Amino acid sequence: MKPLSKEDIQRDIEAIAKIPIISNILDVVCKTTGMGFSAIARVTEDYWIACAVNDKIGFGLTAGGELKLDTTICNEIREHHKSVAIDNVSEEEEWKEHHTPRMYGLQSYISVPILLKNGQFFGTLCAIDPNPAKVNNKHTLDTFHLFADLISFHLSVLNDLSDANNENQKQQKEGELREQFIAMLGHDLRNPVNAISNAVQLQLRSNMDERNLKLAKIIQDATMRTRGLIDNILDFARGRLGGGINLDFDNAHDLETTLKEVVTEFTITVPETEIKLELDLQKPIKADHKRIAQLFSNLLGNAISHGESGKQVSVSAKSNEHGLELCITNQGKPIDEATKAHLFKPFSRGKVKHGQEGLGLGLYIASEITKAHGGEIIVNSSNQATCFTVKLPVEK
Repeated sequence: MKPLSKEDIQRDIEAIAKIPIISNILDVVCKTTGMGFSAIARVTEDYWIACAVNDKIGFGLTAGGELKLDTTICNEIREHHKSVAIDNVSEEEEWKEHHTPRMYGLQSYISVPILLKNGQFFGTLCAIDPNPAKVNNKHTLDTFHLFADLISFHLSVLNDLSDANNENQKQQKEGELREQFIAMLGHDLRNPVNAISNAVQLQLRSNMDERNLKLAKIIQDATMRTRGLIDNILDFARGRLGGGINLDFDNAHDLETTLKEVVTEFTITVPETEIKLELDLQKPIKADHKRIAQLFSNLLGNAISHGESGKQVSVSAKSNEHGLELCITNQGKPIDEATKAHLFKPFSRGKVKHGQEGLGLGLYIASEITKAHGGEIIVNSSNQATCFTVKLPVEK
């Protein structure tokens, strides 16, 4: 087989760049493992080159960056096509003297092969960190293999599409496969997240010391955020595939209880932010309360993420013969007109506080839920405050 040239590899880098959700995959990889660096690497018999990178530890590598092939564990994976996962290099005999961790200062490492549909080795999906991390387990490896398979699937599709002469047909197929990609991602991530959540719930019911209780609550908070990301991804996929937002008006709780539950969740997960809630619900509104909770959670999370630290977030909800009006107000920098223009578009993200990053789907999903109820969201922003107002009619 003819060796690949730098030009061939550059085309592969460009192919990865054409997959719009790659950056979100790398972001989810870091968040679910707690590791600070993730990448998709093109690995050949001559080169190790980064195609896409998420670097939160200052490793110093960017897309197109190259490492000396024989200094990488990925080169070994290229030969045997097996995954490698290391929780703590210093505690594992096989790895503590290995040249790669010593050279790059690694304590945790995970890498899985990306194999194309013809069986050809493309490269790896990998993550590293200077601190130990729990990655050598079935859930984490299954998630990485899912991502690797989806990357391979999309690369194969892009390769097929490159041979098509009809540009309209090409764009249509790319769009359909992209949404299927997102839907598969959401469905297959939900099971391990639910398993982790159930395990933590059992732990929280047991007698634990203060340290382990704190760790369990951190895991609980992380699974709640991850579940929210998955729900947003699935709703986005359904909407783009023509299914739209499904509504169920058979509500288990009244609207007041629903809104209070959302505020309670944020009070627990973000205790440093005071949330003031005022309710004046005089008339029942025909609405899917679970969806209203999702809408409210997305808007409240956005207000906390973008609001000024230490400042109160105010929420008011009132219903009367005209409908429901829900207002979420925070203090902070005003939203400029250019940002407002794409505020409710998918994957639109502004600057947020560290640890509260998302996929950029929250406001989009909130907008879609509002539209499904026949309502609207109005944004008013000034130097004093920013207010998102949701207005829903009495009847859909």
